[in-house]
Amino acid sequence: MPWRRPCYNPRVLPMRILIPTPLRSYTGAREVEACGQSLAEVLLDLDRRYPGFRFRMIDEQDKVRPHIRVFINGEQTFDVQHVLQPSDAIHIVQALSGG
Repeated sequence: MPWRRPCYNPRVLPMRILIPTPLRSYTGAREVEACGQSLAEVLLDLDRRYPGFRFRMIDEQDKVRPHIRVFINGEQTFDVQHVLQPSDAIHIVQALSGG
């Protein structure tokens, strides 16, 4: 996958992020790479490259929106300050509803 912009911090390696179908209109891809030492930094990196992406996941109180689930290496987290390792895989899941 082409890397749009190098990591802003050369000491931080990019990690793999799996994007749910409803958010792919921002990324254009099922999987992207992003850099950061915490989930918050990764989301900021994604938002720099895909404007509006972070707002779809994080509310005005800096909390994960109720219909979004974030899994790091298969474990769910709601903590945007969660510290990440370079080998971590992030999987974003978005609940769909209808009537």
